[in-house]
Amino acid sequence: MSSQLLQVKSNKTKEELRITEIFYSIQGETSRTGLPTVFVRLTGCPLRCGYCDSAYAFNGGKKYSLAEIEAKVASYKPNHVVVTGGEPLAQKLCIKLLKNLCDLDYDVSIETSGAMDISEVDPRVDIVLDLKTPGSGEKYRNLYTNIQLLKTTDEVKFVLCDYGDYLWAISIIEEYSLDRIASVLFSPSHGQLDPTNLADWIVRDNIPVRLQVQLHKYLWGDVEGK
Repeated sequence: MSSQLLQVKSNKTKEELRITEIFYSIQGETSRTGLPTVFVRLTGCPLRCGYCDSAYAFNGGKKYSLAEIEAKVASYKPNHVVVTGGEPLAQKLCIKLLKNLCDLDYDVSIETSGAMDISEVDPRVDIVLDLKTPGSGEKYRNLYTNIQLLKTTDEVKFVLCDYGDYLWAISIIEEYSLDRIASVLFSPSHGQLDPTNLADWIVRDNIPVRLQVQLHKYLWGDVEGK
C-alpha cells in the first residue's frame, strides 16, 4: 500500500469517535436541569469513581464519523446538546466535535471529570467540571490548573459521598474562590448521601452553592439512555 493511501486511511481513522449512545431526553443535572437535550455519550474513561453510574460507557461503543454524529443530533431538532461520557475529552477528536456543534448554532455543554486539560475547548461551550472528591477514590486525578481557565458561564460540580467530602469541597471553594469564578454545584451521591442532609448542611453553613439532585434518576431510575 502506497504512503499516500496509508495517509488517507490514517486521516479517516482520526475523523471518527467511539460513541456509546446518542439520545434525546431531559437534562437531569447542572443549571440546565429539566431542559430537553440531546446527549452524545463518548466511550471510554481513565477514571474509576466508586459511584460511577455510566460504567457501561467504559468499553465497547461504535465508531461514528463527525458527519454521522452531527446528522444524528440534527434529527432530534434540539436546542441543547451535551457531550458526556465516560470522559469525553479522553478522545482528542472531541474538541473538533464541540466546535462543529457550536458552529451549527446549538447550545453546547460538556461534562468532564476535570482530570483532562480543557484549554482547547471552544469558548462557546459551557463546561461542567466535575472535581473529584476523596470519596470518589479519584481525587488525585484533579487537574487544578483547569480552574483558571473557567468562564463565568461554566460550572464546577462536586459529587459528595459523605460529610468528609462536604468539608473538603468547602475547603476547595475557599482556596480557589470558586464561587467568584463559576457556578458551584453540590450533588449527593445517589444512594450514599441523603440529599436532605446535604440541604441542611448548606443552609446551616450558608455555602454559596447550588444543590442539585439527579432528576433523571427520580424520573426513570437507573435506566441507561435516559
